[in-house]
Amino acid sequence: MRAMVRWVRADLRGHRGEAFFLLLATAGIIVSLLLAGALLSYAANPWQRIFTQSSGAHVWIQTKAGADAGVLGRLDGVQAVSGPFLTAPATAGVAGSTAAVQVRAVGAEPPGVARPLVTAGHWLPPGAVDEAVLESSLARALWVEPGDEVSVRVKDEAAHSLRIAGVADIAEPQYEPGEVPGVVWVSSTTFHLMAPNAPHEQVIGLRLTDPQDTDYVIQRAVTELGSDQISGISTWQDARAKAQGGDRLLGLLLGVFGVGALLAAALAGAGAVGTRILSSLRDISVLKAVGFTPAQVIRMFLVEYLALAVLGIVAGALLTEFLGDRLPGRAGEAVQLWQALPGHVWVPTGVVAGAIVLITATIASAAWRAGRVPPVPVARAAVPSSRRMSGTVRRALGLHLPPALVLGWRGAFQFPLRACAAVGRLAVPLLLITIALGTWTTLDRFENDPQDVGIVAALTARGDGIDDTSLRRLLTADPAVAGVYPGANVAALVPGQTGTITLRGLGTTGAPYPFAVAEGRAPDGPDEAIAGQGLLDLLGAKVGDWVRMTVGGSPQVLHIVGRGIEPEDSGRAISTSLNTLQEDAPALRPDFYALVLEPGADPSAVRDRIGEDAGGRLDIRESANPVGELTSVQPVIAGLVAVLALIGLAELSTTIAAGVRDRRRDLLALKAIGLTPRQIVSIIVAGTGFIALAAAVVGTCLGVLASQWLINLQGASSGIGSGIAQPPPVITLVVLAAAAVIGAVAVSVLPAVRAVRHRLADTLSDTM
Repeated sequence: MRAMVRWVRADLRGHRGEAFFLLLATAGIIVSLLLAGALLSYAANPWQRIFTQSSGAHVWIQTKAGADAGVLGRLDGVQAVSGPFLTAPATAGVAGSTAAVQVRAVGAEPPGVARPLVTAGHWLPPGAVDEAVLESSLARALWVEPGDEVSVRVKDEAAHSLRIAGVADIAEPQYEPGEVPGVVWVSSTTFHLMAPNAPHEQVIGLRLTDPQDTDYVIQRAVTELGSDQISGISTWQDARAKAQGGDRLLGLLLGVFGVGALLAAALAGAGAVGTRILSSLRDISVLKAVGFTPAQVIRMFLVEYLALAVLGIVAGALLTEFLGDRLPGRAGEAVQLWQALPGHVWVPTGVVAGAIVLITATIASAAWRAGRVPPVPVARAAVPSSRRMSGTVRRALGLHLPPALVLGWRGAFQFPLRACAAVGRLAVPLLLITIALGTWTTLDRFENDPQDVGIVAALTARGDGIDDTSLRRLLTADPAVAGVYPGANVAALVPGQTGTITLRGLGTTGAPYPFAVAEGRAPDGPDEAIAGQGLLDLLGAKVGDWVRMTVGGSPQVLHIVGRGIEPEDSGRAISTSLNTLQEDAPALRPDFYALVLEPGADPSAVRDRIGEDAGGRLDIRESANPVGELTSVQPVIAGLVAVLALIGLAELSTTIAAGVRDRRRDLLALKAIGLTPRQIVSIIVAGTGFIALAAAVVGTCLGVLASQWLINLQGASSGIGSGIAQPPPVITLVVLAAAAVIGAVAVSVLPAVRAVRHRLADTLSDTM
């Protein structure tokens, strides 16, 4: 045992650089894998925690005022109900900021089911008048807190000033400007004071015995009340998906890269062990000659490299556990929440155990070769078998190219299988780096060219008390506005009546909206529409199909002529012209205007100018961009690239060691034919450079294809749709390949110089 420890220590001292790179790379991989687990937990657990603590409702159904919503509590599968509550649409405003809200009339005691969890202030006291409790995401959007005043105006009624009594969390879809209204709870007395004449509706929450029966219960509810009595339906799946947002994507991204980097590190470790065995054949033979068994020899190599891997794994786990909560942005918040969960210890334990098993398996397969080395080495023939020169080498010699390049090429690819293995191991980290760069480029596309990924209109404007003609004139007066398109969103029941989707009317027949079309064509005729990928998946439809839905109790049949990139509502939206919607609902008026700006125009500046001209009568907001949810991903990608670069350096050290070993017996011959030490160094360096160049070409080409496939696959699965991937610029790929080759050449210079200066003799190890 003592002899084994001494040999391992001596070997590590002789290969400090290789050991250091493997240690850092393994630690970085474990950090990325643990951060992936934290972010995936962070994506789902905040919503799950709120849902559990509040006894959340699985289904929320909004009905007309005359519907008997109370009967829904007697449906099979319904465990309990929350409400029904009187509700009315309204607009809340504070210091120039406005938001669409849903005012709900509640009692002095919070409901037992879907109970709002008060996080600041208190619930409405008995007999409260002109007081309100705001949902937390709405309070954040308006920058208000308990004690502030907020002006709330129900449609067609006078504005009412309410004092904020508290802020509460709920397990319903959070407030999104222009998409999901925020929730404001008031007493019944205050509700009737705010909306004495305005039409109101009801909303009821259903908590189910089995959440998997959601679609069945919704069908029963629609049958019981009638589709014409239902205004909207939302489910717990919708709320959870919206709560997850970009954190789930970020977690999946980290997980994919972490697993890929772990595989690359395992391959690098296996290559390092294999190279060390080939370069230590004489030492292994001596060890066996003095009494070491094959099992002991295998154990020595396994212990050495497994110790490095375990040290790196433990270091990465400890760094994440004790310093992860100090990371900036949502990564730090995710680690804090993750550490507070009762069962979080099983995730790092599983990650560590899985990493150790994978690395052990790959290293053991390479170390097994050491046990097969004979104790008495078989000498090579005095005249080694020659390998015929390839056609490429002969043509290169005929062109009088420098001998260093020609001999370096021959040395790099003299043994094709060994060369392919080295190229493959080095290409894996380069492939992952290319995928990371593709992800970065795609995020830049969302940020800099949003019109190419479905965000054609940079601004959305809503008027309050301004007629359509005056509003359109006000919006088109700004020279930076290229087009103004009226729009309206209505809720539609899908076939089977298991949920609602967004049916959007945008543009008119005379001025069609410039949709971002990924497949098919844009709608330009009556009853033609363009759908998002999420809607096509939900309905099991494809481009060219006719779909039927129910709007306000009336059927609406549309012909899907194209698929658009739809970043909102998980892609569960279908868009047609406003004229098509008005054919069945002549009273439908535009409730917003989409503003398409001139190229290069600053949306913030245009918004400020139009808002100033309107004198505060307009609510103008920038269109939501999903890239805002992924602001913290780019530093993470940079960190992953650094980890992969470390793995590449570790693999390069293995490749260099193999090249030096293969060239050792040729050094005397090269000197004998007149090559100088500098030329011999150039040959070794050139061989390493050619291996790196081949790996760079293979890794970048496969990485471009893989990044587009993975990003489009994620886009399709999230509902946004495929067609969003953007490959890295060619110049970036060229720089990456050049950096890999230059780095390989630079790193190989010192080992090559040492090999040339080494005393050249026909030792036993050189003849094996």
